[in-house]
Amino acid sequence: MTEHKNRINKLKKDLIKDNIDLAIIMDPANVFYFTGFNSNPHERFLAFICEPKNDKDFLFVPALDKDAASNESIINQIISISDEEDAFEVLKPQLSSDHNLIALEENNMNVHRYKEFQKLYNKAQFTNIELYINAQRMKKSRTEIVHLQEAVNIIEKVLFEGIKKVQIGMTELELAGELELLMKKFGAVGPSFSTIVLSGEKSALPHGIPGERKFKKGDFLLIDFGVVTKSGYCSDITRTFIIEEATDKQKEIYDLVLKSNQVGINSVKANTALKHFDLNARKIINDGGYGKYFNNRIGHGLGIEVHEAPSIHQKNEDIASPGLFFTIEPGIYIPNFGGVRIEDEVYINENGEAEVLTSFPKTLQIL
Repeated sequence: MTEHKNRINKLKKDLIKDNIDLAIIMDPANVFYFTGFNSNPHERFLAFICEPKNDKDFLFVPALDKDAASNESIINQIISISDEEDAFEVLKPQLSSDHNLIALEENNMNVHRYKEFQKLYNKAQFTNIELYINAQRMKKSRTEIVHLQEAVNIIEKVLFEGIKKVQIGMTELELAGELELLMKKFGAVGPSFSTIVLSGEKSALPHGIPGERKFKKGDFLLIDFGVVTKSGYCSDITRTFIIEEATDKQKEIYDLVLKSNQVGINSVKANTALKHFDLNARKIINDGGYGKYFNNRIGHGLGIEVHEAPSIHQKNEDIASPGLFFTIEPGIYIPNFGGVRIEDEVYINENGEAEVLTSFPKTLQIL
C-alpha cells in the first residue's frame, strides 16, 4: 500500500511541476500500478483520475467491480458506474470544471472517449501523461523484483516438468496445452502472453503460432512463454531444445546464440548506453556469419506487462541506470531450416550491476 501511495505522490509532484491540473489514467496496467486494483474492464469504463493541485484522487470502476476495488485499491473515493449509465455524466459532477491542462494516455485513449473529454473540458489543452508513467514504471523497486522473481520461479518449474512430456508425434498445440496446465498447477494466474511452442522449420518464426505440426526426430523445439502471478507481475523466458539428435549445423547455431546471449548479459551495467547491450551481442552473431538471420532487438522491459520500457535496440542512446529490468534474447532464424532463441531476464541492481533472475540451464539439451 505504501509503495502505491509513493507512486501517486511522485506522479503528482511531476504533474504540478509542469502545471498539469488533471490526470486521466485508463490503461488497466497503469491503474493497477498506481492504485493496487487489477482488473480487465473489457469495454466498460475504468479510470484513475487525480487533481494533483487539489490533492484529490478518484477511482471510477464498473459497478460489478466496486467491491473488489474497495478491497484492493488504496483509493478512498471509488465511484461505480453501472452498465446503463453514461460514464461521462457520472464523471462530470465529481471533478472540477476549470482545468486548463489535462494529461491523458495518448496510446490508450480511443477517439470516442477523447471527444467526450473534450466536451467536458472544451477550453482545456491536452498533453500526454505516458512519459511520466513510463519513467516511473521503468525503474523497478526491490519489492517488484521479488514479485518478478516469483514469476520466473514458476515458469522455470513449468519448463522443467513440461519438457519431460515431449515425445515424437506430439503436436505443438498439445505441448502448449500441457505447459499452460502446469502454470496453474504451480500457482500462476495464467500465461502472460500466448504460449509459443514451435518445432522444426517453424522455429524460424520468431513469434509463430503453435499448430498441428508433430514433433520429429532432429527438430528444433523453441518454447517462449511466461506467467502472470497473483501479485500481477509477469515472466518471459525462451529456451530452445533439439529432439533426439542434433546435426553439426544445429549445434553451431545454438552455440553462437548462447555465446551472444552471454556476451549481452555480460555487457549489462549502469552508466552504459543501452544500445551497447544489443550491439555487443549482435556482433557475435554477425561475426559468426549469421547476422542477416538476427533481425530483432536484443530485449525489452517487462513487469506488470510483458512488454514495457526500455526497448533494448542498437540505436537506443539512453543511458542504463539502476532499476531497469529487461530481457536479453538473441536469436538466429533461418527460413525453412529452423531457429534458436535464448532469453533471460536481467535487473540492474542498486550497485549498477547485472542480476540475472532466470536460472534454467542454457547448455544444449537433447530431449
